[in-house]
Amino acid sequence: MSVQNWTFLLVGLSFVLYAGIAVWSRASSTKEFYIAGGGVSPLANGMATAADWMSAASFISMAGIIAFRGYDGSVYLMGWTGGYVLLALLLAPYLRKFGAYTVPDFVGERYYSQTARIVAVICAIFVSFTYVAGQMRGVGIVFGRFLEVPIEAGVLIGMCIVFFYAVLGGMKGITYTQVAQYCVLIFAYLVPAIFLSLLITGNPIPQIGLGGTDQESGMFLLDRLNGLHSELGFASYTSGEKTSTDIFFITAALMAGTAGLPHVIIRFYTVPKVKDARISVGWALLFIAILYTTAPAIAVFARTNLLNTVSEQPYSEMPEWFTTWESTGLISYEDHNQDGLIQFVGPEAQTIDAKPITNELTIDQDIMVLANPEISGLPNWVIGLVAAGALAAALSTAAGLLMVVSSAVSHDLLKRALLPGITEKGELIAARVSAGLAVAVAGYLGINPPGFVAEVVAFAFGLAAASFFPAIILGVFSKRMNRNGAVLGMVVGITFTAAYIIYFKFINPSSNTADHWWFGVSPEGIGTLGMLLNLAVATVVSRFTPAPPERVVALVDRMRMPNEPGS
Repeated sequence: MSVQNWTFLLVGLSFVLYAGIAVWSRASSTKEFYIAGGGVSPLANGMATAADWMSAASFISMAGIIAFRGYDGSVYLMGWTGGYVLLALLLAPYLRKFGAYTVPDFVGERYYSQTARIVAVICAIFVSFTYVAGQMRGVGIVFGRFLEVPIEAGVLIGMCIVFFYAVLGGMKGITYTQVAQYCVLIFAYLVPAIFLSLLITGNPIPQIGLGGTDQESGMFLLDRLNGLHSELGFASYTSGEKTSTDIFFITAALMAGTAGLPHVIIRFYTVPKVKDARISVGWALLFIAILYTTAPAIAVFARTNLLNTVSEQPYSEMPEWFTTWESTGLISYEDHNQDGLIQFVGPEAQTIDAKPITNELTIDQDIMVLANPEISGLPNWVIGLVAAGALAAALSTAAGLLMVVSSAVSHDLLKRALLPGITEKGELIAARVSAGLAVAVAGYLGINPPGFVAEVVAFAFGLAAASFFPAIILGVFSKRMNRNGAVLGMVVGITFTAAYIIYFKFINPSSNTADHWWFGVSPEGIGTLGMLLNLAVATVVSRFTPAPPERVVALVDRMRMPNEPGS
């Protein structure tokens, strides 16, 4: 069968599976809609958390960014992985013991303030929509290539799928759908990685193949890639261009942002006990590690195959995959010197045979994982499987994010602030309506994204680090932190971070260089500085304003007390 037929078959079967699970697990109460009834097993929750966590940025874009940026791309790998450990050790058990439905619910109760709750709702919506833009963009790319429809149409198809199981099943439907999506995405990621590791290094384990020998040249694979880079005028693959300061700030922003992401935190409310939250964290770390340790190998295999396949090759002899991706607009070729050959060169390559040359090939780095099986000549069913896995990764995270928006509007804004007398049925209707509206906004952002997938997601992490992380960490470990400090800290942190990103990415993109950045920190890493501002403002303000009431201090003591039943 053709690639398109395999894709239709495998994607169609996965969608039928997701729809069936959504119907089977549809929510009948607000508790089931918000936290899946609180009865999910640790193993299932760990798998669902991994799917929620491993978004289109992890599946599609992370290996792509490592493939193009080499060492510099490793900040995403370090930041996201380290951040999950931070979340597991510092926050997850305490938040589960607190027993709230949502992060704004925790902020509102811990800081005894409706203002704090509403500020947290605004932050949650802002962060979630920034994050979901990257997921819908990933959905559009997959549909655009493999179903040969415009990216805009692909986003609309993804919207319909997410709308069905998120609105019908709520968190209960999303949880069990994400279990299935994890199985699909991890199988789809590992199969081509194993194939490629065998083809290139002769070792079936990608993590070992990465440090192995290239069978064609007899050199170590990374040495071979460094040589190809140097020949074509690119910087050495294993070297980096970012400063140590910027790498530190980006990694810290990704770590703290991970620990402040509301769609991941809410997963720990779905298990029966605090002990189960800790166990599910362990399972999730294992499931996440399988993909994250494979991503660098995928990146190296993809980069090596790409350079071997296209550089200095006749454009007229390019294989079918090249022209198909070219039709999507994600690859473009312009023959500057009219010689019919593809010059894919780096900025340091000024001449070839004493003739001036410029780069003639533009590649969207988000396609590297998706195009890699085609570039390598793997079977058509593997290509279709990768498409199904990429969709599973993007849709699972999109659903979790939309659930955050839905619960923030219906539970935190309406039930807990504006309409406290609303019935459970009315609240459930409001949750489903707000989920539907959130899907529509997410679709628009997917069609008009503010950057490539991993970059957009990095902005979301920076915003979460600058807003939620200090409020949550101080709420758990500082009995003196009060509502005044928390509210002002969140406002200052997210305002500063958002303003910095918007200025350099949208208002004045021409100045988005290291020479113009504050302290040499890029927009991807500015969330760390926003977080420090938040912490400083919150701590100072809380010291000069009234202490929290005794009941709140007692609440913090109970939350941190070992061996006490949590609810």
